[in-house]
Amino acid sequence: MQEIRQNTTGLAGTIRVPSDKSISHRALILALLAKGTTTINHRLISADVTATMTAIQKLGANVIENDDHTITKVVSEGRTMLINKSQALVAFDFANSGTTTRLLTGVLAGTGIKAKITGDTSLSTRPMQRVIKPLTTFGAQIDSNNNHLPLIINTPITADKLLFELPLGSAQVKNAVLLAGLASGKAVEISDKFKTRDHTERMLPAFGGEITINDDRITLPADQNLVGTTVDVPGDISAAAFWLVAASLVDNSEVTLTSVNVNPTRAGILAVLERMGANLSFKISAIGKEPVADITVKTTKHLQATTISAQEVPSLIDELPIIVLAATQATGTTIITGASELRVKESNRIDLVTTELTKLGADITATTDGFIIKGPTKLQVNEPVTLNGHGDHRLTMMLAIAGLINKGVVTLADTDNVAVSYPTFFQDLRRLTK
Repeated sequence: MQEIRQNTTGLAGTIRVPSDKSISHRALILALLAKGTTTINHRLISADVTATMTAIQKLGANVIENDDHTITKVVSEGRTMLINKSQALVAFDFANSGTTTRLLTGVLAGTGIKAKITGDTSLSTRPMQRVIKPLTTFGAQIDSNNNHLPLIINTPITADKLLFELPLGSAQVKNAVLLAGLASGKAVEISDKFKTRDHTERMLPAFGGEITINDDRITLPADQNLVGTTVDVPGDISAAAFWLVAASLVDNSEVTLTSVNVNPTRAGILAVLERMGANLSFKISAIGKEPVADITVKTTKHLQATTISAQEVPSLIDELPIIVLAATQATGTTIITGASELRVKESNRIDLVTTELTKLGADITATTDGFIIKGPTKLQVNEPVTLNGHGDHRLTMMLAIAGLINKGVVTLADTDNVAVSYPTFFQDLRRLTK
């Protein structure tokens, strides 16, 4: 339980938010598939990424870190090590990490390693058919609990070439197929009309991989042998999103976030906040193939409502809870559609965001695939209220920001789950609060 400080005189300071979670996962997995030593600078230190690091160690990679965990070295014999691995069943517990589960299911099905995958209660409710279906279409034999965990991978993919049209805006599904091809040595051709996050595509050439991207078509040739490299991981836009909204809403605020990943397949929240009228300024640079920026955000007196449709959702799916909070303070009616994926995240984010913010007086209607938010509404409670993140790290952090602009006493339950993606969230909150 944690009480959220109200009536702050503003947020101020400069911070580097935690490193990008998606890039950290992919760097570790590509390092496993590469022969030699890969150096990863500033991987995210979080429970989800630890699940991936533990898994690649179990698969034979040697992981060495310096004392403050800013440098991670992965030494691997590459994909041939996995293909020649013993046929004894390997058991994995991926805890709460959906990214680890779906991406490594692709690797395991590609190499033919017999494996059993389990996770925690939340992960066990998340749909896995989206990766099971393409991989079994390519010849893998995978058992499941009605398309949920546990998964048992029995036999590898057998198709000569992996031809796949992405049926939904999920980068995890796309990457399961890409990694299955890389791990198995099969050629891959994917159509991604959703333009999902493209970190793997940007990172692969650094490992010596070949990839061709032509509009929405991604092509990888067969029999690629990756080699170790160096990967620098920028700050995570999903973590930065909480401070972008907090500093916009809290009076007398000015916050600078350094080295934030602004990859256009991920940074949809920036476009949304700008058309809502947020006061943002950028200093653009790059880390490897990823565009980054130092972003300064100042208090905005009058946000305007906006509309977010299905086409925009893949670039901001993880940021929608905090965008909903911003919309409660915007003039007009904000409509979000095409976001049914929120119902199968770590929690049912559509229903729970609506329920928890309504406790503070927000005017939100949950729909089958999004929200209708009327604003601005004053968030105020007349008696002490306890908000609950329901085990969902992004919901918990959004509610902490909501507590900053609420008038009244708010206590936040279930705060430990922020360790999934942002272990230092509450320390940063204290640093920025005047």
